[in-house]
Amino acid sequence: MGNVGTPRSAIPEVRLSSGHKMPQIGLGTGAASLPPPQALTAILIEAIEMGYRHFDTAAVYGSEECLGRAVAEALERRLIRSRDEVFITSKLWCNNADPDLVLPALKETLRRLGLEYVDLYLIHWPVRMKRETEGLNFTKESLLEFDAKGTWEAMEECSKLGLAKSIGVSNFGPKKLSQILQFCSIPPAVNQVEMNVAWKQEKLREYCRDKGIHASAWSPLASNGSSWGSMAVMESPILKSIAEARGTTVAQVALRWVHEQGSTAIVKSFNKERMRDNLRILEWDEPLTEDELEKIRQIPPCQGVRGDVFVNENGPGYTSVDELWE
Repeated sequence: MGNVGTPRSAIPEVRLSSGHKMPQIGLGTGAASLPPPQALTAILIEAIEMGYRHFDTAAVYGSEECLGRAVAEALERRLIRSRDEVFITSKLWCNNADPDLVLPALKETLRRLGLEYVDLYLIHWPVRMKRETEGLNFTKESLLEFDAKGTWEAMEECSKLGLAKSIGVSNFGPKKLSQILQFCSIPPAVNQVEMNVAWKQEKLREYCRDKGIHASAWSPLASNGSSWGSMAVMESPILKSIAEARGTTVAQVALRWVHEQGSTAIVKSFNKERMRDNLRILEWDEPLTEDELEKIRQIPPCQGVRGDVFVNENGPGYTSVDELWE
């Protein structure tokens, strides 16, 4: 099935509504526990050597500085000829989801990255927290009402200033997207959401397709092994049988499914072999067959992140998980 050897072609790109192109496989840099800074920088440089050109970070991940150093060193070593050869995504954390804080937050992200612009800047969640909230250390009392209009207008300002080539959102459902589309002058180019064979997001993907918003998949393999995620993908008997018949891995079948939906998979592995294996989905001689796709449709739905932490039953903000996801 053509699943051996090194990647033989560049990662395909999708043209976003902003006019900019984005590689359709990205390497995520968020993890429950990151490798030490020097080790993470070295891993990211290796990823560039392997052919990765799209890197996904966020203010809350703590990986922006390491990614910036990796890009600088890759340029120094001529692994890439110019900054334009890599696509960098970062995200606005909830404590800065305030009209007055968006631009300063992006400038701080750029300082950490050591870059003049990001290729894509996303609102991480449709959630706002008190500005003194630090990272993931928050309680229900930290939550505030989310100002979609004011926050998005500040994102548009980042785009107009050239600090973000494209802007978008993450973890937004159709209702929240439609609110933005009613008043925006620059529509979201990307919606990055939990998506995998066990959480297929058919309705949301269809909505995004209709509105020209590119759907990107975080958690394409579902597993995390900490407080969130599930083994619904990696332990799936259906995927195991497809992988066995094809002489490939469960992860490759799962990633190939995301790729064939036209979505961008944000893969997360700091293991050299797995990083290589994840790129090998581009070498398949044949796409998934209708029979294989039908089997994948039978995988029971399983959402890895319910978002309970963003709910405050007494307000402000979302009073139920259903309200968060619509």
